[in-house]
Amino acid sequence: MSTRITQVAAQADEASLQGVTHVLFVLPNVRPTALPFGETLDARLKRSRQEYAELGKSPLTADLPDGRAASWVVLDSKLETFQRHTLLRKAIKPLLDEKPQTLAICVYGDNDLRAKAAQDATYVALVNAVDLPSRKGKQESRPLETLILHGWSSPDDFAEARALARGNTLARELTILPPNELTPTLYRKRIERLAEQYGWQHEEYDMDKLRELGAGAFVAVAQGSQPQDAAIVHLTYTSQRADKSVALIGKGICFDTGGHNLKPARWMQGMHEDMNGSAVALGILVAAAEIGLPMKIDCWLAIAQNHIGPGAYKQGDIITALNGMTIEVVHTDAEGRMVLSDTLTLASREKPDFMLDFATLTGSMGEALGERYSGILGNRPELLCKAIGAGRAAGERVAAFPFDEDYDEELESSVADIKQCTLEGGADHILATRFLSRFIEGDVPWVHVDLSSSNHKGGLGAVASDVTGFGVGYGLQMLRAVTEA
Repeated sequence: MSTRITQVAAQADEASLQGVTHVLFVLPNVRPTALPFGETLDARLKRSRQEYAELGKSPLTADLPDGRAASWVVLDSKLETFQRHTLLRKAIKPLLDEKPQTLAICVYGDNDLRAKAAQDATYVALVNAVDLPSRKGKQESRPLETLILHGWSSPDDFAEARALARGNTLARELTILPPNELTPTLYRKRIERLAEQYGWQHEEYDMDKLRELGAGAFVAVAQGSQPQDAAIVHLTYTSQRADKSVALIGKGICFDTGGHNLKPARWMQGMHEDMNGSAVALGILVAAAEIGLPMKIDCWLAIAQNHIGPGAYKQGDIITALNGMTIEVVHTDAEGRMVLSDTLTLASREKPDFMLDFATLTGSMGEALGERYSGILGNRPELLCKAIGAGRAAGERVAAFPFDEDYDEELESSVADIKQCTLEGGADHILATRFLSRFIEGDVPWVHVDLSSSNHKGGLGAVASDVTGFGVGYGLQMLRAVTEA
């Protein structure tokens, strides 16, 4: 992401915008007296019978007299991050759809409002001015070369906005790739290149090593695939100023057929995105490394496929997990909790100060929340409060669910230590998290994120693509909150 950012302290005028083909005006509640192209705005408002204040709900885009394009949006100082991001995304998308080389963002209002507007608009521009993977015909890459910010200037070089945009973009790129282009083998190679680029420690637990360790829950899911290329990948980023150790864990099922409990076509469509949790964890790691977050981060990625075949695990199997617990397999499409269980055990054995995992884990979370929120559960109520605050601050909203012990009664098995799930499926997002908690060794603070908002048609918050990269901004904010605590 090489877009050059130029800051200009002075407010824009029509002369200073000469040569810029696309302009975004980010305005306060009270209309500025000297507003470039104000006549065009007035005419457009009059034509659509709108008032200036309505730009705080519906941004407006119009052609300027000389053929250039402009968008206007009003940001109220009381808006939450998600609301600001949403309005900015709606205002900026028509401009970026035309693939401009240069975009001018003009911010107005008091210092606090301009500071927020500058940061948010820059992030929204950078995260959407990228070419995501597409195999439709020959598409010329025309990246945004220059972003000119009028009305704000500070020593801040928007490093955090860049880092966050890079992390989100990586998560979306990986998630969008078709399943034949992101097999476990290809995914592992890509991760290895990232580790070399950022100087992370890199370790892989392949199928032979996992069998030797006794990680039967992970192996059960992966054994149905050929080649046997699944692995748990362990990456470590360490800041020289690290005073806390955290673990990021991500579900990386590159394709999920459902196994012997084969999904119908409708529900198998899009199952190459079942690795989104691992992509989010990687995106957070990239952003944290670029910002230089003062901590040690161990990132554990459970990379596999859930295929059907002679060797695939099946209903009724009894599996022994890495921690020695026996699991009664009830449904082979509940594979995410199987691969994560052994991965969580490995992560907890490093004794981190905090664990945060991401997974597109259950359909019931989508039923509970839809696609606008993701759900969280965890073993510390105070952490869930921090998590909700982190989501609000990042513009990626999360909602907390119960985590009471009596839910464990549903997972009692007559033939093993625990059931993998129930066939009834009620409250499966809670049962899945209770299941996962049994594989964390030691009393490690932990939050689980069930990514029901990994995909939202038309975009969500700051992001205009259907695949949202949700979790990168939230995760980075959550790690910050833990560090500051």
